[in-house]
Amino acid sequence: MHNAVQVPESQSTSPIAQLPLCPYSSVHLCCREQPIFSTRAHVFQIDPATKRNWIPASKHALTVSYFYDATRNVYRIISVGGTKAIINSTITPNMTFTKTSQKFGQWADSRANTVYGLGFASEQHLSQFAEKFQEVKEAARLAREKSQDKTELTNPALNITSHQVLPSPIISSNGPGEDKLFRSQSADVEISTEKERLKKMLSEGSVSEVQWEAEFFSLQDNNSKLVAALHEANANVDQWKKQLAAYQEETETLRQRVAELESQGAHDSSSENNKEELSQTLEELELLIKAKDEEIQMLKSQKCTRWEAEGEREETLQKLQELEARNAELERRLHLAEQTLAETLSEREKIQNEVTKVAEIMDVKIFELSEIRQGLAKLVESN
Repeated sequence: MHNAVQVPESQSTSPIAQLPLCPYSSVHLCCREQPIFSTRAHVFQIDPATKRNWIPASKHALTVSYFYDATRNVYRIISVGGTKAIINSTITPNMTFTKTSQKFGQWADSRANTVYGLGFASEQHLSQFAEKFQEVKEAARLAREKSQDKTELTNPALNITSHQVLPSPIISSNGPGEDKLFRSQSADVEISTEKERLKKMLSEGSVSEVQWEAEFFSLQDNNSKLVAALHEANANVDQWKKQLAAYQEETETLRQRVAELESQGAHDSSSENNKEELSQTLEELELLIKAKDEEIQMLKSQKCTRWEAEGEREETLQKLQELEARNAELERRLHLAEQTLAETLSEREKIQNEVTKVAEIMDVKIFELSEIRQGLAKLVESN
């Protein structure tokens, strides 16, 4: 019998030890009882009033364990919620664990006068629990047979074969051994009647209602997770909206800066026009100077009298001074124009660099705005 169900070392202790089990039993878990298998499931009990509906024993899944009492050679299924025992079912060879759906199973306990139901997270967990139930049930059967053999060896008066006819309760009510047989027969009849009543109660139960109850609690857990995820998404949306507003404000500021730079660029174009006018004037002055030089050379080559030459010389010198003064003025204006042009070119290069930087910043911000818009669109579609 001990080979049928082994005690895992990892589950040698249990957090539900030393707790009271149920209202109709004063037995406590002690060191002689050890858990041999544990799992988690939603626990249900049949409604004692209707015998059809399931009543959930807790809001969340509980730990359901098989316990073995080596002293009394008894197997039990125990589940504790807080300080209250939800399940305290002693396993007997007459019990049957029935799978009513892929994730739900049930068994009847005549001693507790109820039917227990378990809703598991997966079909694999249900199969493991059902296999362990059959294993423990077989171990309980072997334990009962050994107990009966010991009783027959210690009390020969009870060693009655199956084909012998039991004495009538009315005739044999005087002897102590016969009185025990009468009580045993009455107990067997009562257990059989209770078993038939529980079978009838199970047959009247609705399988679909059991499935709906288990699915209902599963949907409740999923709903709570979805609500939490929705709250988190709403918080993220508010944060993204604030960030989007900040980006829009920054983009508007950058647009205003670009407009200012464009206006400065227009001013620079007018400076370029002035530069062209100055260059044209300078060319005209150079042509004029060249013409005057030619005229001076021509005047020098002409033969004239001394007085005429002197007068012409003075006149030519005066014209030459005027031309030199005008040339100096033109050179000064040209120098100023070159300085202005150099400053204008330097300022224009700075403005172009700033415009390039602003354009790059705008490209980055526009890309970020596009990503935020796509994230908001995906979030709206998922909601």
